[in-house]
Amino acid sequence: MVVSGTAEITCGNKKLLLTEKQFTYITLDEAHRLAKPSHIPLEIIEVQSSGYLGEDDIVWLEDTYAEPTHER
Repeated sequence: MVVSGTAEITCGNKKLLLTEKQFTYITLDEAHRLAKPSHIPLEIIEVQSSGYLGEDDIVWLEDTYAEPTHER
């Protein structure tokens, strides 16, 4: 859910622009990407719901921003 700002969400071939109080649902195993398309700060709330909620199940397909803390 977007708390403030604008988020660009890409899921497969679909792109969404979400603004304040808007949200989307991303299914399990769906490749997705989050981007901030403007200079305005972006605040989001991410909710995960499943039997396992660890961060170590994330698979990085591509890291355009080359963040050094992301394990592959």
